Amino acid sequence: MRALLEPGLVNDAFGDPGVYVDFRDERRALLFDLGDISALMPGQLMRLSHVFVSHAHMDHFSGFDHLLRVLLGRKTSIVLYGGPGFLAQVEHKLRAYTWNVVHRYAVELVIEARELPLQGQIQCARFSTRSGFAREPAPPIGRCGEVVHEETTFRVSACFVDHDTPCLAYLIEEKARLGVARDRLAALGMTTGAWLRELKHAVLSGAADDTPILVQWRDRQGDHALTRHVGELRHLVLDTVPGQRIGYVTDLRYTEANVQALSALMQGVDLLFIESVFLDVDKAHGLRKNHLTALQAGQIARRIGARAVVPFHFSPRYHGHPAALLAELQAAWSGTAGAQE
Repeated sequence: MRALLEPGLVNDAFGDPGVYVDFRDERRALLFDLGDISALMPGQLMRLSHVFVSHAHMDHFSGFDHLLRVLLGRKTSIVLYGGPGFLAQVEHKLRAYTWNVVHRYAVELVIEARELPLQGQIQCARFSTRSGFAREPAPPIGRCGEVVHEETTFRVSACFVDHDTPCLAYLIEEKARLGVARDRLAALGMTTGAWLRELKHAVLSGAADDTPILVQWRDRQGDHALTRHVGELRHLVLDTVPGQRIGYVTDLRYTEANVQALSALMQGVDLLFIESVFLDVDKAHGLRKNHLTALQAGQIARRIGARAVVPFHFSPRYHGHPAALLAELQAAWSGTAGAQE
């Protein structure tokens, strides 16, 4: 059964951090971090519905201008998430430009900015081309635990880690995936159709078992239609499997508090994107820079039980020999190089 989400690094391991998460069979995507995004085509940027920023260092946020330039006059809305001070950071980015004609654009662009505080509700603001991107207040959003955004098919959760400044680590989770049992469907004399999408949506959104579904299909005998209930159809034609869980971790010190925060958020994650900036022989330099070594990244991956790991954010000092970083992470993750339990 195919996964809903298809993630991948925006740049190579030496480039600015960022993960682009495409939705299969949908014209939609998410982006984690907003540094150099020139590798993404305009069509890919137009697919974005939400961007999740870890923190506002330049290599994680300087791509805001490029994104804005692509979206202006073409897209109606985008939602941006960030940490403490994020609303002011977005506002100041926008105030740096002159917007004397943007209100006349045929397509209004609305930027919804959402700021995750260390504690409490998510603070929100709205910026529209119609008002020259003047900051407009928006109601705060309550949080349910670590979940910061939730829809029918997925959710995004976050926790803070320490990078000598608060930095957000993110977890995106597909909710339970639903596959069609075609053999059972054929045994019932039915074929696939738009009704299956309606059924899946009803199941994923928690519809009551007695919710009616109009089942329509066409075969050699002609057109057919009948009404069945969600509870009946769920068991007859759908198989449920756990959804994919993807972690994004960058820019943090190697401390027990940080490791515990990540363990609580993403234990058993299926795919972990994690920074691996320095070799462990340079860990003193990593400590000064508040970044992980590849060994430390591998130890974290092992401790949280990551099933697959993608390292990134390599220091340019290792250009030409990235294999050493990869080997160091792999050894720690597999437990063959003194990984700490």
